[in-house]
Amino acid sequence: MPLTDQHRFGMQLAHLSRGWRAELDRRLADLGLSQARWLVLLHLARFDEPPTQRELAQSIGVEGPTLARLLDSLEAQGLVRRQPVAEDRRAKNILLSATARPLIEKIETIANALRVELFVGVDEEELRTCMQVHSRILANLEKS
Repeated sequence: MPLTDQHRFGMQLAHLSRGWRAELDRRLADLGLSQARWLVLLHLARFDEPPTQRELAQSIGVEGPTLARLLDSLEAQGLVRRQPVAEDRRAKNILLSATARPLIEKIETIANALRVELFVGVDEEELRTCMQVHSRILANLEKS
C-alpha cells in the first residue's frame, strides 16, 4: 500500500518532534540535566502557584511513579523541594529552589535560540495554518 500524504504528515511530525527534542537535549547537555529533568523544571516554572505532584504529572504527561523518581533526583540536586499540603497530608506541592531559577533561565535562553533557528524561513501565515491543522487533529484525537 503506497504512503499517503496523511502517512507522510504523521511520520514527518513524529520525526520533527523527536529531532527538535534531541537537538535541544544536545544543547542542554552541558547543564548536566537529562531531557526528563529539564522538562520537569520548565513545566514547574510555568505554574503561578506551586503545583501538587499530581498536577505536575498531568502537565508533563507522565505517570506518578515516573515523576516521583525524577523529583527524587531533582531534589537531590537541590533544584526542587516537596512541601506537604496542609489540607491533604498525602499530597505534596512541588517548589522550585532559588538555585533552579538561573538554571531555568539558561534552559529557556537555549530553547528560545533553537526555536528562532528552526523557524527561519517560516512566515506567520504558514505558522498559523500549521497550528490550525494541528489543532483540528488534536481535537479529533481527543474525541477518540
